[in-house]
Amino acid sequence: MKRQQRFGLKQHGAALLLAMVIVALITTVASGMVWLQTRAVQVEAAERARAQAAWILSGALDWARLILKEDGREARQRGQQRDSLDEPWATPLAEARLSTFLAADKDNNTDSGPEAFISGAIVDAQSRFNLRGLVDPAGKHLPLQVAALQRLADLAGAPGDTAERIADGLARAQGGSADETAPASRPLRPGQLSDLAWLGIDAATLARLEPWVELLPLPTPVNANTAPREVLLAAIDGIDLGTAERLVLVRQRKPFESLADIEAQLAGVKVEGSRIGVSSSWFLVSGRLRLEERVLEERSLLQRDGDRVTVRRRERHSFTAAAP
Repeated sequence: MKRQQRFGLKQHGAALLLAMVIVALITTVASGMVWLQTRAVQVEAAERARAQAAWILSGALDWARLILKEDGREARQRGQQRDSLDEPWATPLAEARLSTFLAADKDNNTDSGPEAFISGAIVDAQSRFNLRGLVDPAGKHLPLQVAALQRLADLAGAPGDTAERIADGLARAQGGSADETAPASRPLRPGQLSDLAWLGIDAATLARLEPWVELLPLPTPVNANTAPREVLLAAIDGIDLGTAERLVLVRQRKPFESLADIEAQLAGVKVEGSRIGVSSSWFLVSGRLRLEERVLEERSLLQRDGDRVTVRRRERHSFTAAAP
C-alpha cells in the first residue's frame, strides 16, 4: 500500500511539473506573439507617418511650383524681366501648425489630430555662384570665372588653391575634345554641391563655400537682384566689398531692371551678361515637416521655363527630433 502511495505521489509530481512546463511554454509563445504584434503596429504606424509626411511635402512642393509659375506669368504681364527679393516667392514660411492651413468645418476638431508643423522657403539658386560655369563645353578653364571663385573662396576662408582644384576636377569629370584621359578613369560628373567630394574637395571647404555657391546642371549668370554682397564681389570684376554692399542697398529701394541699371552704379565698370543678370530660372525649394517626434526634410531644385516649372532634383532626409 505504501509503495502504491509513493508511486501515486511521483506520478502527481511529474504531472504537476509537466503542467508547469506547458504553462511556461505557452506564456513564452504568447509573449512572443504579443511582442511581434506590437512591433508590427509600431512599424505600420511609422510607415504611415512617413507616407503622410511625404505626401504633405509633395503638396508643399506643388504649391511652390504654382507660386513660381504665377510669379513668372504676372511678370510677363507687367512687362518685367527681373526677379527680386520683394516678390512673394522670396518670403519664407516660418514653422507653423499644419492645421492652420487646412480648411475644416465646424464639426471637425483639428486639435484632436497629431501635432504637425511645417516650414519652408524658396531660394533663388542664381543668387549663388554657379560652379558649372568654371569650364567651357570643351573642358577648358574659364580664367575670369576661376578668379571670381577664388575671390569668393578667400572671403570664405577656404584654401588658396580651391578654385583651381574645383575647376580641374570639373574639367576631368566633364572631359572634352582635348581630354586624353580614358573615360573609365575619369571621376563621376558631380550633379550637386556635395558631389564635389568625388573630386577630392574636403568637407570643411565645401561647408565654407556652401552659403555662396551652387552646382546647377547648366551655366547661369548671377542674379544681381538676389545675390549677397560676397557673390556680387566675386561675379563683378573690379569692385570692392563696399561697392557690392552699395548695390545691395540700391536694389532694396528699387530692383535692377537691366544691366544698364547695374552699370550706372559702378562708375565705368562693365558687366557681362553671361556672368551677371537680373532674372532667374533656377530655384531651390526646402521644406520641413515635424510630425510629433519625427522630422522629414526635403530639398528640391526647380527650373522655370516660361509657364513650365520642372523638378530637376529632389532629395529627402528623415530623422527623429531631439528632445527639448
